[in-house]
Amino acid sequence: MKIQKISDIYEVLKNDTRKKRVAVAYANDCHSIEAVYKAVKMELVEAVLIGDRDEIARVCQAAGYDMSVFEIEHETSDVGAAEKTVAMAREGAVDIIMKGLVSTDKYMRAILNKEKGLVASNAILSHVTLMECPNYHKLLVLSDVAVIPQPDLTQKTAMIRYVTSVAQKLGVECPKVALIAPTEQVLPKLQSTVDAAILSKMAERNQICASHIVDGPMALDVAIDKEAAEIKKVKSVVAGDADCLVFPNLEAGNVFYKTNTKICKSKQGAIMVGAKVPSVLSSRGDSVETKLNSIVLAALLA
Repeated sequence: MKIQKISDIYEVLKNDTRKKRVAVAYANDCHSIEAVYKAVKMELVEAVLIGDRDEIARVCQAAGYDMSVFEIEHETSDVGAAEKTVAMAREGAVDIIMKGLVSTDKYMRAILNKEKGLVASNAILSHVTLMECPNYHKLLVLSDVAVIPQPDLTQKTAMIRYVTSVAQKLGVECPKVALIAPTEQVLPKLQSTVDAAILSKMAERNQICASHIVDGPMALDVAIDKEAAEIKKVKSVVAGDADCLVFPNLEAGNVFYKTNTKICKSKQGAIMVGAKVPSVLSSRGDSVETKLNSIVLAALLA
């Protein structure tokens, strides 16, 4: 089944005979609990809440949630909750992890712990967003808007692998990847264009991954608008029809993400990839809907 809307993922998961298990680190906040509760009640996932049992009970009671739908692991410390969450994933007890009220730095320390974490020594963690924009004709897969500030060539290679893998999981047989830069010209003083040119040639020679088309440098308008590509006389199967956008740095990706979220009212889900299991690493400003979409995206990929 080719997934054309984020809602299609919900239907896929409902028909999955084995429900994926998500563990929430320090699940003491109403937003995380609400998103996970909805996912469980919709029979999309099973959930383990790791946090202060009394606080979880208070949140559930105030919201009218049936706490019995969750498995509860009592832990009063945020660091301890993050460590327990990671341990459950490492042992195979859960398929997905999610950040609750614990701060991102403590959560990441548990994941990156050399002895007890979830990341191999040569692995690259990155962030992948699935976006459904009302002004674009299909789903977009983006990287990286939250984890890697200034990706080098090795990291960009991993980012291409991650976005194409997600696109293929959505049913896109040969994902079209646009390497975003300010211009289609290769300008030696503009590193994003140089990197994009190198990566395009590497992809052409199958040095990155199979079954994909990578082109760049490519300005954003050319990547997503056929008319702009025609005006600029850019001839590429990617131009105006990209499935995946790889941004040159976090600033560019993050601005694109938030502009589409707040102004264009796009729907999205996002996960961190590169560890043993997918991780939901939502922003404090993300809506419950976005957190729920992120859980179902992680479940699809787990």
